[in-house]
Amino acid sequence: MNVTEFMELNYRHFNAREMLAAARCYKRFVEDGGKMLVSLAGAMSTAELGISLAEMIRQDKVHAISCTAANLEEDLFNLFAHNEYKVIEDWRALSAQDEVDLQADGFNRVTDTCIPETVMRHMERRLTAYWSEQAEKGEGKFAYEYFYRVLDDEELKQHYQIPPEHSWVIAAKEKGILLVSPGTEDSTLGNIFTARVMDGTVKSHAALRSGTEQLQKLAEWYRETSQRAPIGFFQIGGGIAGDFAICSVPMLIQDLQEDVPLWAYFAQIGDAVTSYGGYSGAVPNEKITWTKLEKESPKFMIQSDASIVAPMIFAYVLGQ
Repeated sequence: MNVTEFMELNYRHFNAREMLAAARCYKRFVEDGGKMLVSLAGAMSTAELGISLAEMIRQDKVHAISCTAANLEEDLFNLFAHNEYKVIEDWRALSAQDEVDLQADGFNRVTDTCIPETVMRHMERRLTAYWSEQAEKGEGKFAYEYFYRVLDDEELKQHYQIPPEHSWVIAAKEKGILLVSPGTEDSTLGNIFTARVMDGTVKSHAALRSGTEQLQKLAEWYRETSQRAPIGFFQIGGGIAGDFAICSVPMLIQDLQEDVPLWAYFAQIGDAVTSYGGYSGAVPNEKITWTKLEKESPKFMIQSDASIVAPMIFAYVLGQ
């Protein structure tokens, strides 16, 4: 029994039913010619979602990605340092002293997975040279363009520690899909970039193109693409990766007074619940008032662990 058959047989109620319904609709949507944007929040790259997401990109089931800058960098951290990662199976039992010991050993913990500080410093040295070069030229680049330059270095390929087909950033680069990463400053390498500007190593902040420029790039992609096909939104987690991207449509409609269609499909996987003012757990219908979704748009809210649910949905969409 494959994944699709298992889900069709067993997932009948509650979050399981919602998950199956979202997967069925996603599959029909792209098979009928629709385009899909996926947003990545949380630590999905550290969770190695790239194993399934990269295949979705290669098979034209994902056409754009909005991710936190942390997810962008952590895909490459995993690519170059996977064998040095440390997994803590009983992470809930860690004491404050255990955390101090991990820090002393050069690890940064994300739940059960500890990322070695060394890979961040190796990446820093290479990227600082790129940032400095662009600052001297007075020509900024988007964050992903610097990472693509790292991937273009043939000499570095011998240092890959996972199969390259498990990297979603490599897949995005090879397919040439739209990639935006809002909130660069809220990431390890964004912190390092700021530090290098402050100490004068990098001449100015202009080396890194801004979030508003990324929003323009996304909006222009949406404007052009929506003339040919409906566009859906598959949101993993909440936060800036999701809200930044989904707001491109109301911006086009309300602030530019353009006639563009709303998002034609919406699904979200998250563990947040509706609260007083909390957006990450807001029910999809709330987006209607913000000119993001139509009343008739298919809408799904799956309240579960994205590291479990997303690969299952992707497998279903891929027919596995």
